[in-house]
Order: sequence, then structure tokens, then C-alpha cells
Amino acid sequence: MENQAEETKVVKTVCMLCFMVCGINAHVKNGKLVKVEGMPEHAATKGVICPRGVHLPDYVHAPDRLKYPMIKGKDGAFKRVSWDEALDTAAGKLQQIKADHGARAVAATVGSIGAEDILISAFAQRWRGAFGTPNFFSVEGNCFRCRIMARLFTFGNYPVSDIDHADLLILWGKNPDGSEPPVGARIHKMIDDGLKVIVIDPLKTRLAKRGLHIPITPGTDAALALAMIHVIISEGLYDKDFVEKHTLGFDQLAEHVKNYAPEKVAEICGIAVADIYMISRMYAGADRASIKQGIASMDQHVNGFQTCRAMAILQAITGNYAAPGGWAPTPLLRMSDLRIPVEGKPIGAEEYPIFHSFWGKTSPYGQQMLLPEQILSEKPYPIKALLVSGGNPVAAWPDAGKLRRAFAKLDLLMVAELFMTETARMADIVLPVCSTAETLGLAYNYALTMGIPYVTLSRKLIEPIGECKPVWWIYAQLGQRMGFGDKFPWQTDREVVDHMLQPSGLSVDQLEGIPEGVFFSEKKWGMDNTRLHTPSKKIELYSASLEELGEAPLPDYVPPTQSLVRNPVLNKKYPLILVTGIRTHEYTNYQFRNIPQLRRLGQEPFAWVNPVTGSKYGILDGAMVRVATRNAKIQARVKLTDDMKPGVVAVQHGWEYELNPNNLNELDDRDPVTGYAEFRNIACRIEMA
Repeated sequence: MENQAEETKVVKTVCMLCFMVCGINAHVKNGKLVKVEGMPEHAATKGVICPRGVHLPDYVHAPDRLKYPMIKGKDGAFKRVSWDEALDTAAGKLQQIKADHGARAVAATVGSIGAEDILISAFAQRWRGAFGTPNFFSVEGNCFRCRIMARLFTFGNYPVSDIDHADLLILWGKNPDGSEPPVGARIHKMIDDGLKVIVIDPLKTRLAKRGLHIPITPGTDAALALAMIHVIISEGLYDKDFVEKHTLGFDQLAEHVKNYAPEKVAEICGIAVADIYMISRMYAGADRASIKQGIASMDQHVNGFQTCRAMAILQAITGNYAAPGGWAPTPLLRMSDLRIPVEGKPIGAEEYPIFHSFWGKTSPYGQQMLLPEQILSEKPYPIKALLVSGGNPVAAWPDAGKLRRAFAKLDLLMVAELFMTETARMADIVLPVCSTAETLGLAYNYALTMGIPYVTLSRKLIEPIGECKPVWWIYAQLGQRMGFGDKFPWQTDREVVDHMLQPSGLSVDQLEGIPEGVFFSEKKWGMDNTRLHTPSKKIELYSASLEELGEAPLPDYVPPTQSLVRNPVLNKKYPLILVTGIRTHEYTNYQFRNIPQLRRLGQEPFAWVNPVTGSKYGILDGAMVRVATRNAKIQARVKLTDDMKPGVVAVQHGWEYELNPNNLNELDDRDPVTGYAEFRNIACRIEMA
């Protein structure tokens, strides 16, 4: 009776189901999370949440949550074991592999959730340092780090779009309604108040319908950016005073972009010449203009780094740097560094030394796009074990078929997860982990994603489900069993978070007293060349640093590997362009498709096709089709829509097994600077299933 009468408690916290980390009011009753609403006073997300956040209780209390440690038997079936048996078994196998092959034969990787939850990434890195392996991989081996590097080479820091003060916003391959609902909601309101929006995307999104839509051919974005630079310079539309005072290499840039006249580029991009002139003049003529670029469309192809460089140069020559409404550097939260130095270089360091060096000497990340091949070939040395936390590589990385073959060859695959994902099903040991509702954590990444120096606690709402444990605890316990427990002195979530906060001057106590969050710094406007940490202390349009490292000092357009220009023979058999990575707000990457309440909103994988393309290949609206590349085939249901550019097939990412679009792409074609694989812009064909 007392339990039934217990009042609902409302706790201010955050939803950490994606990198937006939205502020929420969480309703807790009888030890259960029962309801979630947006928190209006959260400075970054202002009360907006998506269907995933609304259904956070269904996710946390899902009946198929992993609740107990499991080990796979010789018959291929999992059996429940104690934590002691699971961790002792893992520690024993890891020690044996180290004795037989050296520490470098063991690798660890964290996925997207590992990036959102700093404790996962920090403790995985600390463990690998204590163990002694150089091989650590992050989601940023194929996501986001590309643009950080490009902006660092240009500005010496990482500026972020300040959309709140913009007069004109270019959404370049970006659909916030699908990927960042709080940002999308903010942009819609700003359009109501007069914001002009240009959307450069083969898909006419909701926001494109409220502005100017430029239906670009996928993979040609660098050509368009360089054509815009050409127009802005040739017509004298650039900010002459800003360029003269604060940039380096303008004369070389002006000469370079003469090769990118709109009349030439229009055909490459599949758009009208007049549109290139129009958007160039609109952008340069705006008082406050900002480019907000997508990850999938900009980063994940063979010219991703230089495409991001071209975006940075556009912002610089128009004076839209360190000014309201443009790009502005934002202070980051100072936190403790748990990393331990390791001898040796990780996989990919020799092939992609620039990417490797940007992680710093303390924790040089490897490039995981080379990992499957090394597992399979054992050259130059074998990889025998992989520890996975915060991610589902088999679903999320390209060439899923090759990844399955590689993971099947490992002597030990250990996965720490909430659900039995495709990667977890391949594992030898599966460890059940807490959701962020079951632990104390830190929400801090608004500075990187939205340019807002803001931090709040992710508060513990309920006790752990079953025998679930935090990921940091798992790495600490492994350390205890392997003889380096002294490197993991923390006993509780609170101790860990307090330790992480020490350099910032904040504490858990302080943040608990301000549950909606706190600004830890102020954004500073105006040019200050001391904040430009380039070698010249200026914005480097022409990068001598890149030139010294053997890369192009100015960006060029490089066609996709499987484009008609570079591979006409392949295009005879596969005449269409495949785009993988369409976002819908029901799902984050591969997650939440097991939640019935969300699955009803997005029941099956779709392929978006223009009716002109559908008619040409005999495709009917709503029909099941096969989407085929030279690597594999998958099935999807067709949505014929005039919103999609003719000749393009766009499919959702994140489905598993035979529905996974990452079966279709490959690992071998990669950006020469970052090593990012060519996820998108793949030659394909479609046919009725």
C-alpha cells in the first residue's frame, strides 16, 4: 500500500541517447522511470525533445535489456555467469594473449555512446594504457574529427556555428529535423522571425521547403564550395579588411579557384549555373552568415577533409569568423585526463600520420578502418582480442561483411552493452551495462556541438536493472584482476565525476545545486590573433603545414571513387548514386529499433527514390526493392518522392544483419588525410525484389 501511495518525483537531468544530450524533467515513481518531458530552462535545448527522449522510460525498462553477464559456450549458446567468472575469464584470456603475442595484440574501441559519455571513453583509454596496448579506436575514426582537423589547420582552433545570431544559414548536407531536433526547432522559429536558409542537399528536407533548395549531386560539395569562393573573390564580395589583417595565402587561393568557374562546376554538381552565382552572392552579402555542415555528407568520403577545409575558407574570407552569427571558438570544459602514455604506434599511424598526430602524444588513436584487414591478415602483427563498449561496430562501420569475418577470427571479443546487438551476438563475453539513468554522469559537449559553454549533471534516477554495472566499473575491475588496480582507485560514480571535474573548479555538489545546468565560461567575440594557434598566428587559407606534411595546401575537388568520372565501367552496371545515412528522429544510428513504441514510428528500412528514376527502372511506390552495389545487396521499401534528386537512391543507416546499408559499402577507398572510408556516393542499381 505504501508503494502505491508513493509520490512521483521529478528530477532535472539530461537524456543521453544521442550527442544532443537534451535537458529533461524525469518522472520517477516506485523506483521506475515513468515519464520524460523537455526541460524548458535548459540553456542549450530549451525544452525540445524527440521521440527517443519521450520514450526513454521504454528504453531503460525494455524487457530485452541485458541483465546478467554471459559467456558463450562451445555450442555457441550464451550461459549466465557471475561477474567474478566473467571478469576472471576475460582477464585470464587477455593476460594469455599478452604473454603469447604482446600487449598490442589486444585492441579496444568505443562507439558513439562512448563519445557522449566521457566516463566510457576515459576509462577505456586508461585501461588500455595500463595494459600497454597502443591500439585504441574511437567513433571519431569515421565521424566528426575530420571537420575538427580541417578547422584546426585553418584557424588553429575549433570554431562552431553560431546559428542564433545569423541572418543567413547554409545547411550543407545537414537535416537537423532528423539528427538534431532541438536545433531544427530553433531554426524553424528563426525562419519565422526572418532567417534566410539555403539547403544544399540531394533531398528536399522540411527546412529546404522553407528556404532555397540546391539539389546537389552527392560527393561534389567541394567543387561547389570552391566555385562559391571563385565568385566571391572575382566579384570582390569578400571582406577585404578582414582578409588583409587576419588571413594568410589569399593570393594563392584567388589564383587556385580560377579553375572552379561556376560554368564548369554546375555540370559537376548537377545544378544550375545561376544558382551558384545566386547563393554565392546571398552568402557573401549577408551581415551574419553561417554554414552548418552534415557529418555523413561532408566527412565520410575520399575528399572529406579538403571539403571541410573549403567550408572553413568560405567562412574566413567573408569575415564570418569570431563574429556573432558566424563561426566562433568556444571554450571547452577543462577536465582531468585519465590517459596513460603507451609505447608504440597504433594501427593506421603510419598510413595516416596527420590523423594520428592530432590525438596528441598521450593518447594516439588508431584508424579502425584498417583494423578488419589486420585481423584477417595478421600483418604486420596479429590482433587477437577486441574490447567493445558504447558501440556496435558490425552495424556502424562500413563493409559489415568483412567486419563479421574479422570478428569471427578473434580469440576474444568482449562486448559491454545494454542490448544483444549484432556485435554482442558475435561476442565470447557479453557484459550488461547501466543506462545513463542508472548512473551519475556528466553532460558537457554543448560547446563542441552547439557552441554553448554549458555543463550539467546526468543524474542517477533509478537503481541498476538486474546486475548491470557502469562501464567505468568494468574497466576498473579488469584492472584489479590484471595487477594494475592501483590505476583505478575510485569506488563510486560520484568520486569519478568529481575527479573529472577538478580542473574546471566545479564539483558534483555545485552542479546538484543548479540541476538545470551552468555556464562554465563565456563566449568571446572579436578577432584576437593570440587565439589563432596556427604557426603564423593567422587564418591559413593556404596551409604551409599541410604542404610540409605532403598534402595539398589548398582544397581541390576529388570525385568519388565510384563516380562516372573515375569508374565509367562500373557505372554501366551500377548507374545510380547511393547515399547511406538518412536520419530519422526515431533512431540514433543502430539504436532503438528494438523499442516497440519507436519501431511503430519507423517500421522498416526505406529507400528514397525520385519518380523519374523509379519509372526508368520499373520501380513502384511502396514496393520492396533490392539495392545492389558491387559489394552486396540489401532490401528496402521504396518511397517515391519528388523531394529526392533524380539518379540518387538514399537509404537509412543503422539497420542490422541483411538490412544493413553498410553491407553495401567498402573499406578500401579512404580519405588520404583522415583515413575515413567512403560510406556514401557509391555506385548502385535498384530492381524490384
